[in-house]
Amino acid sequence: MKAARWISGCLLAAAFVLGTHADRVQKSVPITMGGYRVLAGDFHIHSFPLSWATLSPWDTVMEAQHQGLDVIAMTGHNHVWVAKMGRWFARIVGGPTVVVGEEIVGPKYHMLALGIEHTVSWRQSAASAIREIHEQGGVAIAAHPISKYWPAFDEEAMRGLDGAEVVHPLIYVRPKAHRELPEFYARKTMTAMGDSDYHGVGPLGLCRTYVFAADDSEAAVMEALRAGHTVVYERDGKTYGDPELARLAAQNGLFEKMRPTTPGPWVRISGECGIAGLLGMFVFGLGRVRVLPGAKS
Repeated sequence: MKAARWISGCLLAAAFVLGTHADRVQKSVPITMGGYRVLAGDFHIHSFPLSWATLSPWDTVMEAQHQGLDVIAMTGHNHVWVAKMGRWFARIVGGPTVVVGEEIVGPKYHMLALGIEHTVSWRQSAASAIREIHEQGGVAIAAHPISKYWPAFDEEAMRGLDGAEVVHPLIYVRPKAHRELPEFYARKTMTAMGDSDYHGVGPLGLCRTYVFAADDSEAAVMEALRAGHTVVYERDGKTYGDPELARLAAQNGLFEKMRPTTPGPWVRISGECGIAGLLGMFVFGLGRVRVLPGAKS
């Protein structure tokens, strides 16, 4: 019993050491192409509370930095105050650029409102929500536009819509979504977006938007999104976005230079050691239960 507890303790210690070793911040080296600063971004990220997420706003900022992201948008479900906390923290610690956003979540559509300061109500049509986003100087992006949301994006809404998520984790787990998102994106010329829809499971920045901006400021990022200056890749290298920028990116090997890195073996081993150690401590760490004097066994 003592040996089992000792082994479990060693596994937990190994998990801590290996996890710390593996958890290194990726050094993001500035990349310029054609006079643009190329920024790796993820514009659909959730933090707790109120968004069914596991990371706090400050942990989200640090995790984005760990993943080598230059810019993120924090998009709470129908609120913006958590995003404002994240922006404040990022400015203090010198983290990635944080764009305040909201995921407008309603029964008929989901939409990202990027670059806003006040919540946009979900109790309105998509076209009306887009107008309100634009009144705040923001950008309206269709979030994971699978077919059940298409009826909400009528002719009026499509005229105002700035962009759509064409690469999203859904396309890797649902073949139907892999067809539907590109089909929606092809409806008109608009900004291509690749986002992780991060809630705390899976790597933040799994899907990314490469933004070609004047610099890494929030104003420059928003201007680039309005202008459609983005390039997005699927895992196999299939490309969406501005054709000229896509050609420029291909000539300079952007996909190879800035693609998300997969977790190394130490991350997997750390997790396995942690799980085994915790199970061992639970099973063997209780030892014999002492019966208090006078108590019935």
